[in-house]
Amino acid sequence: MRHILSLSGGKDSAALAIYMRDRVPEMEYVFSDTRKELPETYAYLERIEDYLGRRVNRLNAELGFDHWYEVYGGMIPSNHRRWCTKMLKLKPFEQFVGDDPVRNYVGLRADENRSGYISHKPNITPVYPFQQDGLKLEDIEEILQSSGIGMPPYTAWGRSRSGCYFCFYQQKIEWVRLKEQHPELFEAAKAYERPFAGSGNTFTWSQQESLTELERPERVQAIKDEHTRRQAARKASGADLTLAEVYRRRAAQDDADDDACLICHL
Repeated sequence: MRHILSLSGGKDSAALAIYMRDRVPEMEYVFSDTRKELPETYAYLERIEDYLGRRVNRLNAELGFDHWYEVYGGMIPSNHRRWCTKMLKLKPFEQFVGDDPVRNYVGLRADENRSGYISHKPNITPVYPFQQDGLKLEDIEEILQSSGIGMPPYTAWGRSRSGCYFCFYQQKIEWVRLKEQHPELFEAAKAYERPFAGSGNTFTWSQQESLTELERPERVQAIKDEHTRRQAARKASGADLTLAEVYRRRAAQDDADDDACLICHL
C-alpha cells in the first residue's frame, strides 16, 4: 500500500502535509505542475519541502496547457468544462500512481461540507484526516503558523486560492490584484481571450467579461469599490458573533465554490 498526499500550493494541503509528516513517515508528496502556476506557489512548495525534509515530486503532463487549449478549439476552461484539471492534474497523478493500491490523503476540513473533482480509480482510496480528527479552519491556521511555514504568500496580496494564475475560479477583485502584482501574467492570460481560428469563438476567463474590459480604469475602480463595500458589510455582520461562528462563516465564504477542483485548490 502506497501513501500519497497531493499538494496544491494551498493552505489545507500544506497543513495536512505538516500534520501527517510524522504520522506516516513513508508518505509520498506530489504536486501536479501545470507550468502555469504563480511564482509564489513554487516558493511555498520549497518552504514546505524544507519542513518535510524531502522533495515533493513534481508531476508534469506530457502535453501542457497550450496543447490542450488548441485541441479543445480555443475553449478556455470553466466550472462546466474543466479539461485543465482532467488533463493537467488528474492524468499525471493517475499515471504516477499506476495500478498500485494507494491511500490518497485529502485536506478537506471538518467544517466543510463539499465534494470536488478527484480521482475515482478503484485502486485509489481517499482519506480525510482532518475530518476524521475534527480539525477546522482555526486548527489549520494554527498548524501553519506554529510550523513556521505560514499561510501561502499569495494571500498577502489578496488571492484566496492556489491554482493556475489564470484560474477561472478567481473573483473579479483577484483579477485586479493579479494585474497589479503580476502584470505580465495578466497580459499572458489576456492573450488566450482571442477568436479561435477554427471556430471563430471567443471565450473569456471571467464570467461575462473579457480581461480587456475588466482592466479599464473605471471598471477596476468599480470592482474595488464593490469589494470594499462587501468587506465592510461582512465585518459589520460579524460584530456580535462568537469566535467559533466567525470561523464558521469564514470557512463558508472561503469555500463558496463547493465544486472547485480539490486537487487544485486545497
